Amino acid sequence: MDTLQNMRVFVRVVDAGSFTSAAQQMGLTTAHVSRAVADLERHLRTRLLNRTTRRIALTEAGERYLLRCQQIMSYVEEAEAEASAAYVKPSGRLRIHAMTSFGQRYVIPAISSYQKRYPDVAVELTLAQRIPDMLEEGYDVSLVLARELPDSGLIFRQLGSTFSMLCASPAYIDKHGMPQKPADLANYTCLQLVSPVSPLDEWVIEGPEGMDTIAVKSNFQVNVAEAMLASIREGMGIGVLPIYSAVDPLRAGTIVRVLPQHRMQHMGVYALYPSRQYLDAKISTWVDWMHESVDKALQEDHQALERIGSLREEMQGIVTAQEHIS
Repeated sequence: MDTLQNMRVFVRVVDAGSFTSAAQQMGLTTAHVSRAVADLERHLRTRLLNRTTRRIALTEAGERYLLRCQQIMSYVEEAEAEASAAYVKPSGRLRIHAMTSFGQRYVIPAISSYQKRYPDVAVELTLAQRIPDMLEEGYDVSLVLARELPDSGLIFRQLGSTFSMLCASPAYIDKHGMPQKPADLANYTCLQLVSPVSPLDEWVIEGPEGMDTIAVKSNFQVNVAEAMLASIREGMGIGVLPIYSAVDPLRAGTIVRVLPQHRMQHMGVYALYPSRQYLDAKISTWVDWMHESVDKALQEDHQALERIGSLREEMQGIVTAQEHIS
């Protein structure tokens, strides 16, 4: 028996004043309405309505039960309205996971602007260098970088793409010289950035002449790009940095790019979430917001890197010309 539906029928019968009128209002047959009330009385073992051929009247138990039914129907309507509003209006708590350096560079500024637009959304951000179990850990959205996504059953949307590069401190290059080709790296101290999407024992480097795979034996490993940047600045060796961690120090001149015609770790940036159907408004608006803001920010960083490269080539040209004159 559908108790809740039968309660709705009972309330409508009382409001309409007859089984026939209630049936017409609800698009049901009179027999169906009569049976619903009878099933309810049988379930309660209490008579709710006294019936004659011309009118109905509430019993004393029916009056008390009617009041409770009206309260319950009111709560149900409020609950349904609240749940439906979640599909329309972003509100409530949004639990986000993002990889650490990416989150610091792109996600936190996006959250700041997002909450100005949707102030009823409270954000809980977790930064971690891993791809989480979203259902087990209860995240609404996970922002990850990967060459390809595992078959997890999750819904994903690609927000953009990025890559990494080799960098060193100017002092390290002054002391040891600049590598001219990937194979030269065997003669340098290599610093390893540990990542859930990259192998530990090799670097795959893409350049003008194709792909090179370099075996890496490193005496230093770290799992966060900011820590790798600090290690590079200390002159500890040549390390891998994602573009979003490298572009500002490259612009400032505190690090230099090694093998500037080469790239590493081409990866897509993805938003993962559990379901596409009846998606909560805070999730759908956040994914849309990230798609726009991340794509724009990545393009700005890529353009900045190109300008840095052009400036470096111009400076090298000037130096070469001066040496030729000398």
